[in-house]
Amino acid sequence: MAEPATLNHWSQLALETLMQKPVKGIPIWLINPMEWRIIDRIAGKPEGTYRREPTATYRQMLIHSGCCMVDQWIPENPLTMGPSGFEGDTPRGATTAAETVVRDGRRIDSPESVIEHLERIEFPRMRDEIRYFKETESVARIVRHEKSVQDILGPDMLKVPYEHVRFPILRYGQYGYENYFMAYALYPDMMEKDFSLQADLAMLHNRAFVRSCHEGSLPPLIRLDHDMADSRGTLVDIRSLDRIWFPHFARSLKPVLETDIRMIWHCDGNLSLMVPRLLETGLHGFQGFQYEDGMDYEKICRMTTSDGEPLIIIAGVSVTRTLPYGSPDDVRREMQWLVDYGPKTGLFLGASSSIAPGVPWENIEALLEGFHYFRKHGRD
Repeated sequence: MAEPATLNHWSQLALETLMQKPVKGIPIWLINPMEWRIIDRIAGKPEGTYRREPTATYRQMLIHSGCCMVDQWIPENPLTMGPSGFEGDTPRGATTAAETVVRDGRRIDSPESVIEHLERIEFPRMRDEIRYFKETESVARIVRHEKSVQDILGPDMLKVPYEHVRFPILRYGQYGYENYFMAYALYPDMMEKDFSLQADLAMLHNRAFVRSCHEGSLPPLIRLDHDMADSRGTLVDIRSLDRIWFPHFARSLKPVLETDIRMIWHCDGNLSLMVPRLLETGLHGFQGFQYEDGMDYEKICRMTTSDGEPLIIIAGVSVTRTLPYGSPDDVRREMQWLVDYGPKTGLFLGASSSIAPGVPWENIEALLEGFHYFRKHGRD
């Protein structure tokens, strides 16, 4: 696979790290502060600049943070909140306390209404998409998108693909938690039928993604992002996932698994039971980690891929514990811990997820100081 063109020292560091080559520095992954004034302050702009010029200010914020690699490019994402967080007029959805959930004119108010919508709307919709899928157009769209974002980022940051690999998901975001998970428990055969159709469609998208990586010379790394756990463990019994989800998940990824493209998984909650299963499927590493929920960072970093290779790890200072509630010294200690116990190759640093409003500026400063230090010096 050809290397992307027009890289500088830091983006080249990111590329060599994701290829798991020995490097001196530790590259920095993106951060996503949700408080507007923090974005302005990191970017070195007057307060209020981000709201007027979100994309340019967000990019400058990433550069000043020491960012070397961007996958999820979401410069306007903080605008979904107010300047200090969610406000009273923020729209509510299926997973954010909407009073009613309506899909295609149908009210989702019971597990049976979930099943009815799947059978009457979603299954025919997926069959049509499979029937009329146009691979070449999909390839062109992926390459065009990735190149356009790389042009915005410039040579300072490496843009790696995101969201282009498909796989079966739990549809709580579509139907809401309560009715979807009741349907999952009551109608496992229908759930597996859904996962099977999702996998059939995903394989088409994933073949197109593989082509786009080769034809567009895209970096061979992609993060799969779907929350499947909370602080207690997986959202559904792991044994049910073994029966009706993992086989279709593995099948959906087959076009990518047959290449040198590395896939890593975003971790939210206590995903401990899924970690070995994801590695057995063929994934190459993880990003995120809620350490306070039981994710054993040190143990995970000692694991290997199904081929016995070291993992790629995007390690983050905790956005749910250390950054909002700790001290600057706590931030420094946690970052040093992430470095000390991370893999010897393939390690990136960042924050564990989006940084919510209210984090003390002193902690942000400590985070950025650590980024710049480890980016330059590595483990020395």
